[in-house]
Amino acid sequence: MSEKNWDRVPIDAQSIDAPLSRAAVFLVVTVASEQTALAKVCSALDGLDDLIKTVGFRDLSARLSCIVGIGRDLWDRFHFDKRPQELRPFARIEGVVRAAPSTPGDLLFHIRSERPDLCFEFERILLDSLGAGVTVVDEVSGFRYFDARDLLGFIDGTANPTGLALPASALVGEEDPDFVGGSYVVVQKYLHDLSAWTRIPTPLQEEIIGRTKIDNIEINDDDIEINDDDAPRKSHKSLATIVDADGNECDILRDNMPFGRPGQREFGTYFIGYSRYLWVIEKMLQRMYAGDPPGAYDRLLDFSTPHTGTTFFAPTRPTLQTLVQTAQEKLTTLDKA
Repeated sequence: MSEKNWDRVPIDAQSIDAPLSRAAVFLVVTVASEQTALAKVCSALDGLDDLIKTVGFRDLSARLSCIVGIGRDLWDRFHFDKRPQELRPFARIEGVVRAAPSTPGDLLFHIRSERPDLCFEFERILLDSLGAGVTVVDEVSGFRYFDARDLLGFIDGTANPTGLALPASALVGEEDPDFVGGSYVVVQKYLHDLSAWTRIPTPLQEEIIGRTKIDNIEINDDDIEINDDDAPRKSHKSLATIVDADGNECDILRDNMPFGRPGQREFGTYFIGYSRYLWVIEKMLQRMYAGDPPGAYDRLLDFSTPHTGTTFFAPTRPTLQTLVQTAQEKLTTLDKA
């Protein structure tokens, strides 16, 4: 954002509006039930902003940032007095051709930078500070691919909100006064069958996605002719477009990243969506997997398989600091009891 003077200072922790980056690490961990593990995690979260400064100050132009999201189970184990209104675990979705799994995750660390070595260094020190009481359940290193394309060859994130629309779409407002400025975060790791995808003619790929491949122009659903099963079909773009009861379009902020290991034939997209309302992402995924109308699912799922699905809440930096201090006090009290 233009008002942020990030060329002179490191980016604050929990800056959801930090610039899209060339490299990222998506780190999901679970936390052991012992009080010592919880206390160690609290200490690490308390020092998150200092860690960003320690690593990020080496090259401010690399714009290192980190957002931490807290899952519902860990939120309750910290004995916080209040909880974000919509925070709940990711619910498995039984789709027509694919199921969206629900997978474990107490903490999400979304680490971004223009330099992958800074992401690496930050993650290394972070895991040391979290200690042996956490278990890494998912770790993905993403990269910006050409002109912000995914590995399917299409530009990703075109519909992201900008300017004043960004906080209105991605950040909780006065509807939940205790958590204003925070954001619901949903992550999914998708693996693509690139061999099958590349056998599909480009015009059909474009109709499935809902945009032209080279110049990223929207395609009207009325012009789509992929009704090969006699069912009405919407593109991925249209199924992922959510409208509320008043007819207003509800956006989310995506910071998806490609990842892969060609030697292992692993090619994927890490989906990460920030939203003011969790129900928006939930409805988007329901439409993709179950179809709209029911049965007319997102044809992209014929080529992309989800392997994870987890929901978190990312509070603002001041709120996170308050929550951590409260948790530390309660853990100290429990130790003395």
